[in-house]
Amino acid sequence: MDINRIFEINTSSQFNKLTLEIFSFQYDNNPVYQKFCSYLGKTKFNVNAVEDIPYLPIEFFKSKKVLAKNQKPQIVFESSGTTGQLVSKHYVARLPIYEKSYLKTFEHFYGNIEDYCVLALLPSYMEREGSSLIYMVKDLIKKSGNPKSGFYLDNKVELLETLEILDQSAGKAILIGVSYALLDISEHHSLNLKNTIIMETGGMKGRRTELVRDELHSILKNSFGLDAVHSEYGMTELLSQAYSKADGIFKCPPWMSVAIRQTEDPLTSESFGKVGGINIIDLANIYSCSFIATQDLGRVYIDGSFEVLGRFDHSDVRGCNLMVL
Repeated sequence: MDINRIFEINTSSQFNKLTLEIFSFQYDNNPVYQKFCSYLGKTKFNVNAVEDIPYLPIEFFKSKKVLAKNQKPQIVFESSGTTGQLVSKHYVARLPIYEKSYLKTFEHFYGNIEDYCVLALLPSYMEREGSSLIYMVKDLIKKSGNPKSGFYLDNKVELLETLEILDQSAGKAILIGVSYALLDISEHHSLNLKNTIIMETGGMKGRRTELVRDELHSILKNSFGLDAVHSEYGMTELLSQAYSKADGIFKCPPWMSVAIRQTEDPLTSESFGKVGGINIIDLANIYSCSFIATQDLGRVYIDGSFEVLGRFDHSDVRGCNLMVL
């Protein structure tokens, strides 16, 4: 299969056609996904529409090697977790696909990476190995080519000074930060930024009390002097990201889409505007699984944009007992 076709999608018909092709490929080549589909009575012969494709519960990435046959992983990304807790492992067969996906996604929403100075405040991710977010941000920092781009951990004074210098220079700057670290800054400092994007990646990582996104963004907007706070939505098990430029409304690149499943029946879809479990199609995940049932709650709107409203427990197994596969 020509991988470039994934990143050349321009229409919904192109997306649907390629989605069905990739489903057939993964049914034939991914043993874990094929077995899951078979238990649901789904095969490449009776799935004729995108709406019929089964979504693999994200929990499978904790217990199974979700990887196409005859593929050797170039890298294994791991989710964060407490000691003794099973973590998700994403076996990535071809790193260039991931690199192309996040770069083209950034360009799709923000333009040329070389126009930006990229600053990162991701302490919890830096403290462990195998973070797909760190891999992406490190590469974006490198590709920006700006000498002031880089990671900041405990040197928050230097970070604040750099932000003010960059903002006053009227150049484009973006600060990508985990939520609790951005809040730490907001409690002790006040800025009035005009040319800087503050982007939160979510997550308190057990460091602070969880906040709803509206409350988090309100605090950050007041502290940084901004009209809007941006957000990134991605996860270990995916190779693509969605971005929100305001109000927590996310949009996907053309090779990614989000649908909602009913909370009480994970095999049934939910209508636009209704709250349910988030299902994701990520066509860049071709050698893993492109059809993921997440543990996130959200709603999707008719234009394809979506909100993330929180998480719920056992979303992937409610209504069916397939985790024993």
